[in-house]
Amino acid sequence: MGDPSSSMEAEPSRPTPPPPPTPSLSLVQPSTKKKNKHARVFRIFRNVFRSFPIMTPVCKLPSIPGGILTDSRSVAGSRITGTLFGYRKGRVSLSIQENPKTLPTLVVELAIQTNVLQKEMSLGMVRIALESEKRPDKDKTKLLEEPLWTMYCNGKKSGYGVKREATEEDLNVMEVLKAVSMGVGVLPGKSEAEGPDGEMAYMRAYFERVVGSKDSETLYMLSPDGNNGPELSIFFVRIG
Repeated sequence: MGDPSSSMEAEPSRPTPPPPPTPSLSLVQPSTKKKNKHARVFRIFRNVFRSFPIMTPVCKLPSIPGGILTDSRSVAGSRITGTLFGYRKGRVSLSIQENPKTLPTLVVELAIQTNVLQKEMSLGMVRIALESEKRPDKDKTKLLEEPLWTMYCNGKKSGYGVKREATEEDLNVMEVLKAVSMGVGVLPGKSEAEGPDGEMAYMRAYFERVVGSKDSETLYMLSPDGNNGPELSIFFVRIG
């Protein structure tokens, strides 16, 4: 009598489905030409008062001294594209672009989880402050080139924001969203988690960029819903 196991054939293993194709990168370099500042002064000045932070004793948020507006070539123009994105239980990243079709000029990994930020945004108002130490006058490091920031969200210290180079995944997200100027949604992510935890959530909007000084800048989100939408302001400031 033969061994019954000899007549049993092992089931062939199922091939692993190939990953979805990565979109080819077509984002272009941001403009380096200096735009006319004076043509936009009135519109920027109109937004200065909306951009004042809520002052709290917990952190020193920046103010706009005397309505001084200066030009910076790191982002051409005063209206920029900002994208907040991340996995639900991962940290949120902030990408700043001249417009949706250009490569990011700045990527900062923020000290807050995506689901936590979504809850804060649902309350209607979020103020994020990113602080770094003031540098000596001879130091020419630009404000948005600082590598590390102490972060506060609505006056509460949440950790440290870190400036980093755009990763391949960052660039893929910007490529997929190239046709999106404003909106929120989810994208299929590369995380091993299943369900909502494996999706990449994003929020994209235009931001008004107000430069107070070489040590103070504010990004004020322009809500597509007008005054009925959530308010988000991001402050970059050097103190000390």
